[in-house]
Amino acid sequence: MSGAALRPLGATGLAVSRVTLGGAPLGSMPENFGHEVAEADAIDLVQEVLRSGIRTIDTSNGYSEGRSEERIGRAIAAFGGLPDDVLVITKTDQRDGDYSGERVRRSLAESAERLGISPLPLVHLHDPEFHDFAAMTGPGGAAEALVAAKERGEVGHIGLAGGDVHAMRRYLDLGVFEVLLVHNRWTLVDRSAGPLLDRAAELGIGVVNAAVLGGGILADESGRKTDYGYRPASAGTLSAIARMREVCRRWDTTLAAAAIRFSTRDERFASTIVGISRPERIPQTLDAAALDRPQEFWDELESLLPSPENWLDARPAH
Repeated sequence: MSGAALRPLGATGLAVSRVTLGGAPLGSMPENFGHEVAEADAIDLVQEVLRSGIRTIDTSNGYSEGRSEERIGRAIAAFGGLPDDVLVITKTDQRDGDYSGERVRRSLAESAERLGISPLPLVHLHDPEFHDFAAMTGPGGAAEALVAAKERGEVGHIGLAGGDVHAMRRYLDLGVFEVLLVHNRWTLVDRSAGPLLDRAAELGIGVVNAAVLGGGILADESGRKTDYGYRPASAGTLSAIARMREVCRRWDTTLAAAAIRFSTRDERFASTIVGISRPERIPQTLDAAALDRPQEFWDELESLLPSPENWLDARPAH
């Protein structure tokens, strides 16, 4: 046991650590993360996480066509089983454009087998905004299938994980989800998720924050990266990032550390998901999550926040 302090995840009864291991890089996604991750290295890294203060792991059925889940499952088996205080969270995913209720049932079965965990404690409906809302939420659709899996006891709790905050609001208002995962939309340079977070608070839903490094641009000390949240960053965002990087240097820290701490210091988030694929990043991430700088530092960074038209979801809700 790690002895790490755990935090409640909404009203689910589940507990999470301040930092969650983001499992996307573990399946090896060089197109997103810039480097390959060998299976043996991924398995070793997860075992190191299981020995650390990180007690929550986030993955998804579709990450690298299931390799992330497979490697996490193999690491758990090699470790001798999942420690009692560790929570593994996964997500349903479409396949070949199919996000039907039947696809959700297959996705859950695949995840349980790969991870070696049954019932699955928490499963998110992943990226539903890329599919037709009526089909996803209608009879026999993905949302209904996930609710039914919870009622059958195959899943302990169900959540919602996605990007576009306007689409996510429609799903959140269904009233069936217990946890919300937002990504790239509550960071040092983007606050698109503000109204969505307010709605989650009204509903008493637990919230986790992901992609707080904006896809890597906030961890890039060279200034060469120009994409934020999987798309080209605006000139206003790039300028703000450059100026924030200089502020962090003056305060003897890094922009990456500030970006992680920006999320962990926000009490609305039960946990902050950070993708990790190298062992040395585990203590670095935990140190960043507890970064100690005075309010003056945060006020200076806040003064550089890009204006809303630079945010990912700047368009008005329909």
